[in-house]
Amino acid sequence: MHIDQLSAADLASQLDALQGQYGKLKALNLSLDLTRGKPGTEQVALADALDGILQGDFRAADGTDVRNYGGLDGLPEARALFAAVLDLPANELLVGGNSSLTLMYQVVEFALSEGLRGPPSAWGNSDTVKFLCPSPGYDRHFAICEHLGIEMITVPMLDSGPDMDAVEALVEDDESIRGIWCVPRFANPTGCVYSDATVERLARLPLAAAQHFIVMWDNAYAVHALYEDAPQLASIAAHIRRHGTGDGVFQFGSTSKITFAGAGVAFLGSSPENLETLRAHLAFQTIGPDKVNQLRHVRFLQDRANIDVHMARHAALIRPRFEAVLDTLERELGGTGMGSWTAPRGGYFISFDTLPGLAGEVVRLAQGIGVRLTPAGATFPYGRDPVDSNIRLAPTFPSLRDVQAAADAFAVCVKLASVRQRLGS
Repeated sequence: MHIDQLSAADLASQLDALQGQYGKLKALNLSLDLTRGKPGTEQVALADALDGILQGDFRAADGTDVRNYGGLDGLPEARALFAAVLDLPANELLVGGNSSLTLMYQVVEFALSEGLRGPPSAWGNSDTVKFLCPSPGYDRHFAICEHLGIEMITVPMLDSGPDMDAVEALVEDDESIRGIWCVPRFANPTGCVYSDATVERLARLPLAAAQHFIVMWDNAYAVHALYEDAPQLASIAAHIRRHGTGDGVFQFGSTSKITFAGAGVAFLGSSPENLETLRAHLAFQTIGPDKVNQLRHVRFLQDRANIDVHMARHAALIRPRFEAVLDTLERELGGTGMGSWTAPRGGYFISFDTLPGLAGEVVRLAQGIGVRLTPAGATFPYGRDPVDSNIRLAPTFPSLRDVQAAADAFAVCVKLASVRQRLGS
């Protein structure tokens, strides 16, 4: 029954029952963790063949000994392989180390301090630098801005992606806005896939913005579908070419949730002019990336078709975990009015919204019975959810049994917090 239809007596009765359930859960001394979107042990084991795959052959296709220095752009065959993931030509891709977050930080820090088109273009020449942050969104994106002193502006997330009417109005009105963060396919945490119209509007955005505006296109889940009918993402590259905005878009991806999370390969795509500028900047930081690891990945993953086959194995492992959470939410909370949630067709997260003002309390209650959740507010800039309702659930890492136990406990916490709020207790 919907919480709005419950009488005071019904609520009091539910409160007694829920407090009893909560006490029993506390006595179990649970230790469950749904905080981060990490691949599980079975998932990383799918790439165990990486270990030893080179069998003493350290020569790249062009004869390069990958054990030695050099190759700032990455191996040509690695560039070709991962360019296919982002729908880019190989000459518009740079392949680096294991972390796409590192590449993102380097781009933003470089644009801020040195400028993508030389010192006069540096964002830091302005007193105020702002970034648009579609929310709920990815906390590590927001952490980069906060660390570098970039002011963040929250933009609502819709089922189709960022609210583009709001985005375009903000950009046209405020020249201090220098960029926008995007996770376009299976967005973190809502799981939405940007609509074709949203992708095109984002590709056009640098035309309407002040000079040196950039779209940070973090396509972290480009190949991470859970179901064969999962929505596809329109190619922003095609729209970029049509509108001539290549200098204003940086695309990112990695194999962190494809092979080994801590020993993968990250890549960055942008215009040849941007890549040339970045190469000159990166040359002061490194003589070259880990080409041995790049060659391992090329020989293991082979081509885009084989990547898709490999990712279907990942989906088979984590799909039951997502379904366990979603089935529990529907069974325990469906029709109660105590919360709403997304049902993503891919990616790594489920986004749950409590009644206003209860996210922090639900997280606290869960912590009290040994269930760790992402901190309330983490999906918004500065860790401040204006209505204190969003909680990100990450079901991939724990065992299926632990995911089910965590989902059951989470539902009890949501109901307990909701009933207490309604009773004013």
